[in-house]
Amino acid sequence: MKEQKFEDQVEGRNSVLELLESGRDINKIFVARGEKHGSINKILAIAKQRKIIIVEKDKRQMDEMAQEENYQGVIAIVPPFEYVEIEDILDTAKQRNEDPFVLILDGIEDPHNLGSIIRTAETAGVHGIIIPKRRAASVNSTVNKTSAGAVEHMNIARVTNISDAIEDLKKAGLWICGTDINTNKYYYNQDLTGPLGIVIGNEGKGISEKVKRNCDFTVKIPMKGKVTSLNAAVSTGIIVYEAVKQRNMR
Repeated sequence: MKEQKFEDQVEGRNSVLELLESGRDINKIFVARGEKHGSINKILAIAKQRKIIIVEKDKRQMDEMAQEENYQGVIAIVPPFEYVEIEDILDTAKQRNEDPFVLILDGIEDPHNLGSIIRTAETAGVHGIIIPKRRAASVNSTVNKTSAGAVEHMNIARVTNISDAIEDLKKAGLWICGTDINTNKYYYNQDLTGPLGIVIGNEGKGISEKVKRNCDFTVKIPMKGKVTSLNAAVSTGIIVYEAVKQRNMR
């Protein structure tokens, strides 16, 4: 059974276009009056083809309605985002005949970071992302826009307890890799092939001690400068694509 979160507004031309092309249900599309150039024409054409209601509003009304400053004259109203179960993520891997490749986010709070991580995960072929229900960003219009619409193609599960989710993944045969600046092994010296879950920690605190203890091993990224941490989305990209490289070389 899928859990629903009531976040129902998608803004920006690329995000709305991606939404339309994904085939996901759209209740209504609002367009700023006079916006009939560029990609707006493509959005309107697909919306008409799919018989989606299009409503024109003046700029002042659109500004009041928008949650983002740069909404580019278009806002789509959609049914709530549908989260999946962990089993759905594992089923996706099975359907693709691939070893499960999962991201576990331990308290990512910035929706821009979450959106960037989802975008990276989708391009890298990650089968799904697990996020906690509390003290973490959930999927909303900012996440959708930052992900460039990748949320429409990504399995995302929301769980009560990250440690319990890790145990479920272990029972399904996955090895769990944590990220920790205090470990001794660099990410490129670790075998990241096979059924794998990668844990990315909170932007400031990193992975919680309880979650860290549940990891099978931990890795770090070399830090040569005076700043000793990377943006969570950047760290994700570095480690995820090392895993992609290793898996493609098998």
